[in-house]
Amino acid sequence: MILAGDIGGTKSNLALFVLQEGKLRKLRQQRFPSRDYDGLEAVVHEFLSAAPVPVTAAAFGIAGPVSNNRVQATNLPWTVDGEALRDALRAPVVLLNDLEAAGWGLPQLERDQFLVLQAGTPLETANRAILAPGTGLGEAILFWDGRRHVPSATEGGHADFAPRNDTEIELLRFLKRRFVSVSFETVVSGSGFLLIHEFFDPELRHPEFDRPEEDPAPAITRRSREGSCAVCRKTVDLWVSLCGAEAGNLALKALARGGVYIAGGIVPKILDEVKAGGFVRAFQEKSKFQSLLQQIPIYVVLDEDLPLVGAAVRAAQELKVKS
Repeated sequence: MILAGDIGGTKSNLALFVLQEGKLRKLRQQRFPSRDYDGLEAVVHEFLSAAPVPVTAAAFGIAGPVSNNRVQATNLPWTVDGEALRDALRAPVVLLNDLEAAGWGLPQLERDQFLVLQAGTPLETANRAILAPGTGLGEAILFWDGRRHVPSATEGGHADFAPRNDTEIELLRFLKRRFVSVSFETVVSGSGFLLIHEFFDPELRHPEFDRPEEDPAPAITRRSREGSCAVCRKTVDLWVSLCGAEAGNLALKALARGGVYIAGGIVPKILDEVKAGGFVRAFQEKSKFQSLLQQIPIYVVLDEDLPLVGAAVRAAQELKVKS
């Protein structure tokens, strides 16, 4: 029995899988609000207590840099220790960055689980890249090792935000008055919607902005789609453009001729805005390399469980090593 988890600042998504004839089959899945728990061990305990089963291997994708099977979560006050979890589960445990987990899950995608945003001309054995805006901004590179694509974690989302025009320069100035450091994650994440909205009009506040229990991002995107708020529309358009620009940056850094995959929970919810063209234009606008970037496929991953599946793939690999 394989236990897999996708652990983020907002939710912890756990599932049990079995490996049958070389394929993973999901048996049970449950989501937990991460901040209601003081650590991953408490979440795992509650999940397994509902229907106790012996776990033979486990893997957890966690937003944060992993070192020696231990990680301080980026957007949670958790330190996760793989050895402590191994002792609790009495099974091998692998901790990996959540985008590394997503990378392991990509080969499991069916055709209806992703949308082609730019067809390009993919090279099968070239590097790939994956970018996932959500509570934070995750990024990973998949390197071709001669046999398969192997994901490598990065913390590229925390690289400095680089404005491209006068509006974005002013946005950076606005954000620098609030933050010591402004990264791409500051703007290309869920919290970026409210920051950009306040940049455009600090006086305009919708009711959701003052409700601590509510995320302002869905209200902004809804009002943009309804056409009821011009500032919301400008906010979404700029957010989409910034996301496309950073995806293009990642494509160049990885030389991702095999394709760039956009995962995470935000982009599938604003597909119409992403497909409108601003994302792809920003992706391509890289001086001498526009023609190269036009050849790189862009795919939107529609399955939010990608990191969960990838963690199960990685746990299954651990089982094979132990057998």
